[in-house]
Amino acid sequence: MDKHCFNVIIAGGKGTRFWPLSRAQRPKQLLKILSRKSLIDETAERVYPLGGSERTLVVTVAEQVSALRKELAALPKNNFIAEPIGKNTAPCIGLAALEVLRRDPKGVMVVLPADHWVADVKGFQRTLKTAVTIARKHDRLVTIGIRPDYPETGYGYIMKNGRLAGSGGAFQVKRFTEKPNEATAKKLMRQGSLWNSGIFVWKAALLLELVNRYQPEIGAALDRIGKAAAGSIANPSPALRRTISREYGKMPSISIDFAVLEKAGAEGRVVTVEADFGWSDVGSWSAVHRMMGKDAHGNAGNGRWVQVGAKNCLIHSPDRLVVLLGLDNAVVVDTPDAILVGDLNRSQEVREIVDELHRQGLTSYTIK
Repeated sequence: MDKHCFNVIIAGGKGTRFWPLSRAQRPKQLLKILSRKSLIDETAERVYPLGGSERTLVVTVAEQVSALRKELAALPKNNFIAEPIGKNTAPCIGLAALEVLRRDPKGVMVVLPADHWVADVKGFQRTLKTAVTIARKHDRLVTIGIRPDYPETGYGYIMKNGRLAGSGGAFQVKRFTEKPNEATAKKLMRQGSLWNSGIFVWKAALLLELVNRYQPEIGAALDRIGKAAAGSIANPSPALRRTISREYGKMPSISIDFAVLEKAGAEGRVVTVEADFGWSDVGSWSAVHRMMGKDAHGNAGNGRWVQVGAKNCLIHSPDRLVVLLGLDNAVVVDTPDAILVGDLNRSQEVREIVDELHRQGLTSYTIK
């Protein structure tokens, strides 16, 4: 365990990707889709050996703090940082960096989403330990790049450059490519590009320095929060809570990739560690189907289901029997108040269903 290593879990999901199972107050990271544990519980347990529970922070929106504290009972109460509103990853990671720096000026952050899946936990931990060493020794922003299995169009890609001398195998990052079409994804694979896992490692002080350089508006707001924080940002006084709320309102909503990584990469400050530990961002029902054990016809599911002439389907029905007759590539998700039946290949579009429900005033089906 590294006494200067802090795990920062980003857990601000809105509950749209896995509707109708997920809702605004029961987002993806709290779901038990692939095992008997929630995705965020599995994430936390994977990283405890790096920094321990005492140095594991969770950043989320204020309305989810209570549920996450209950889910992650092993974490100290003051290790949950509440955003007043969701503003994408640059502001929330910057806020976490302030808290890490307050606790340890030498602190190194392992930043990772709350809702990913990893097959080889030991390989995952070895990769992150390597990345922590590189971040500390070489003063770089470190990304974790995954060797792709297929031309996924829902992921960003990292194009590698030459190796970073003395790093033990890290590559300089040439450029990032956001969610390409299939032809471009195949080309990127042939060129040796990696999936961008959204897992990052860096010194808290370096991250804040670069936020100030590339995003002065966010940097100035974080600076004002930092100066107002006589105590913990994770346990703010009423005055500090008001300051965070006011300054957050001034920040643009922008990802850490666009805000910092792409700009820092152009200056040679970003490297990637290539990994293959069995990874998915569990971004859709089709991704869940890909990871689950299947019958002889490619069907997979949770709960009670029977198929007659169905192929390559996914079923989630814990309470009622679902029978599939002659369907191909279908997803069926049964919940007490709503049922989803759709094309498994179009499951990335589920969030559009949530938007449509809102337009029709059916918000009772998306909130709780």
